[in-house]
Amino acid sequence: MQIPWFSNTREGLVHLGRPFVKMHGLRNDFVIVDGRQDPFHLSINEIIQICDRHQGVGADELLIVEPPRTPETYAFIRIINPDGREVEACGNATRCIGWLLLKESDQEELRIQTLGGVLTCSLAGEKQVSVEMGKIMTDWQDIPLSEKMDTLHLNIEAGPLKDPVGMNIGNPHAVFFVEDVDAIDLPKYGKALQTHPIFPEEANIGVAQLLNSKTLKLSVWERPGVLTTACGTGACVAVAAAHRRGLTREKTMTVIMPAGSVTIELKDQNIAVMTGPVEFCYVGYLL
Repeated sequence: MQIPWFSNTREGLVHLGRPFVKMHGLRNDFVIVDGRQDPFHLSINEIIQICDRHQGVGADELLIVEPPRTPETYAFIRIINPDGREVEACGNATRCIGWLLLKESDQEELRIQTLGGVLTCSLAGEKQVSVEMGKIMTDWQDIPLSEKMDTLHLNIEAGPLKDPVGMNIGNPHAVFFVEDVDAIDLPKYGKALQTHPIFPEEANIGVAQLLNSKTLKLSVWERPGVLTTACGTGACVAVAAAHRRGLTREKTMTVIMPAGSVTIELKDQNIAVMTGPVEFCYVGYLL
């Protein structure tokens, strides 16, 4: 295994099982397996068990590092939800993977590929990583929606949540602006909005409150149906949604989520750069 923390422990211990690394970004936690030299394939039931917090290691997602598929990238990353469904992007996961691979390669910048596209990662301080998350797409076909609709004002609602902004940054999002995030019972409405017929691939549901021109407060209901403590892609699109609605002109904003904050910078061509913390938890073996 090429993840550096196993370099002194692997010999004589391989029989224990498949090595993994456990990390989290703002309490969004991941089981990370290196499948570059030895491919790693699991059934849906095995993935569910690994991510289960009572029967397995416990994680919000399983991440598998695979060989690069293009010459300009360092690795390909598979991002798998705890229900076994593979997804296109995850900002917190990208920061964690980016940090591991930057340390492994002794580089200050590298590019990794996911189903959502190629992402550039760079070190931004002690256990701080910046990720160029790619272009935020706003056309209805790109989100995607099941029918043509103005993505600046989606015609869907649930309870107090109305008039969201639709976007895609490797995965689909709808962002609702409210006066008080803490007053919204997002678990009550999140599932119905996530699976609304307008979203053929479902969507992540964000609820955002503009605190000032440079600060947003955000809560996100994520596919496959969880209230997350932090969502990197959700933070990116929330800032972009505030710009699209004319709520702020600031290109760099702090996004406060239940587990902590990230900084989002909007660059030319609607490209978002996210900077935030990562934390190494432990290593182990999958039996």
